[in-house]
Formats: sequence, structure tokens, C-alpha cells
Amino acid sequence: MIAFLGMGLLGSNFVRALRRRGEEVQVWNRTASKARALEPIGVRVHEDAAAAVRGASRVHLTLGDDASVDDVLARVVPALEPDAVVVDHTTTTASGTRERAARLHERGITFVHAPVFMGPQQALESSGLMLVSGDPAHVAAARPHLAPMTGKLIELGPEVETAASFKLLGNLFLMFLTTGLADMLSLGKALGIAPADAVTLFEHFNPGATIGARAKRMLEAKFTEPSWELGMARKDARLMLEEAARAGVPLAVLPAIAARMDQVIAEGHASDDWTVLGKDALR
Repeated sequence: MIAFLGMGLLGSNFVRALRRRGEEVQVWNRTASKARALEPIGVRVHEDAAAAVRGASRVHLTLGDDASVDDVLARVVPALEPDAVVVDHTTTTASGTRERAARLHERGITFVHAPVFMGPQQALESSGLMLVSGDPAHVAAARPHLAPMTGKLIELGPEVETAASFKLLGNLFLMFLTTGLADMLSLGKALGIAPADAVTLFEHFNPGATIGARAKRMLEAKFTEPSWELGMARKDARLMLEEAARAGVPLAVLPAIAARMDQVIAEGHASDDWTVLGKDALR
């Protein structure tokens, strides 16, 4: 028996995928109607979280944050089976994950943190990416159950909070990427280029292909052999800001980037490669 707590878009599709594989699942959700929507596929629904975990050998969590995870665990821990494993897929802080694992360990409860990079459709299709870290024995025991839930399972070592850290790193980059794309479309608007036309740039230009090389240059601190001088990059940022201001179109990210460029240029790096913007993170 598997218990699944948290029937949002991700959790409910994880459950649908489990049922397709013939697993017996009982669920709980704070808003009971979301859990009851799964009854037609043979899921046992409980309105009490503690009742949902009774008899379960594995308890999965797909909740909102550290506070919601701690709140639900406080309610269900007394009802856990002696050998039950708790697998948390929630995006949480690294510090909260570490402290949570320690508290559960003191009570003899096996806890595995396995956050994911996947959307609801990928949860249904068992594709996407799942991260996991923690006690090697716990991870090894959980692996046969986690691997079928995802297209790729990445093990990140013995520290239980490492998966939480990498999940936050990935989400941060996605936030920058998405807001940067929004800024690009806004600049296109200022320049009279329709959004649908602006995105055709990516049919020919793949900036993602440069990420590895830029990261390598940062790690090696090869800033004095520029491929694009920071001063020239700042000039381009000025042109973009001027065009946006001329059209009265606000940009969300570029002003902060320009301010950072100004700071690093003032420190004497105008002629260095623009990846010198990452120098302080390497100290």
C-alpha cells in the first residue's frame, strides 16, 4: 500500500501513474474535493491525513513548502507503520530538509527527499527528472520505487539536503530564463516586433548551447581573454534600455543586470570577458 499526501496537479498525476501500474494507493489532500476526484480510478480517499498513512509501506508527499510538510508530518508520524518510508517530493529549503531528516531519524523513521524537475504531464507519463540524496542505504532501498516514477533519477550523494539545494538552483535558473524571455518579448514590443515573430529567433539561435562554455569560463576565471568585453556588453544593455524607455515599455531584469555591470566595470573590469559578472560567486 502506498499513501500519497497532497493532490495538486503533480501529486494527482503521480497517483494516476501509480494506478496504471497496478499499485494500491490511498490519498489525502487538504481540500478534500481534489482527492475525491481520483476515486473513479480506484484510489481510496481519506479526509484525515493520519488515516491515509495507516497500512502504507511508503508515504509520498507533494506539498507546498517546509511549513506544510512539517505540519502534515506532525499529524501523520504517530500513525506511520514501523517500517514505513517517507519520500518527500516537495520543493523545500536545504536547511529545513536537513533539520526534518534529523528529527525523523531520531524517531527511527526513514526519510528520503526526492524533488523533481517535471510538470504534471511528465508525472503522468513517468518522464522528467527526479533528484535524490541522503543515506546511501535509504536511497538504495527507495531507488526501485522511485525510478519507475521518472524518466531519470539522479543521485546526488549522502547529504540529505543536497537534492533540495540543487532543486532550488534549477528553479532559480528557470526563473531567470523565463523572466529574461519576458524582457526579450517586451523589448520586441518596444521595437515593433510581434511576440510570435520575436521567438522565431530561436529557430536559428540557440543560447542554451553556450551555457556549459560560459560556466566553464567562470569556473576557470578566464576573464582576461574576452570573447565579449564587459564594456561592450554594457553598451548593448544601454541600447536596449534606451529603446525600451523610448517606447515606454518597462523591463524587469535588464535594469538589475545593467546595475551589476556598472558595479563590476567600476572595479576595473570593463575590458574583461563579461563572464566576470560571476566573479564574486567564485571567491
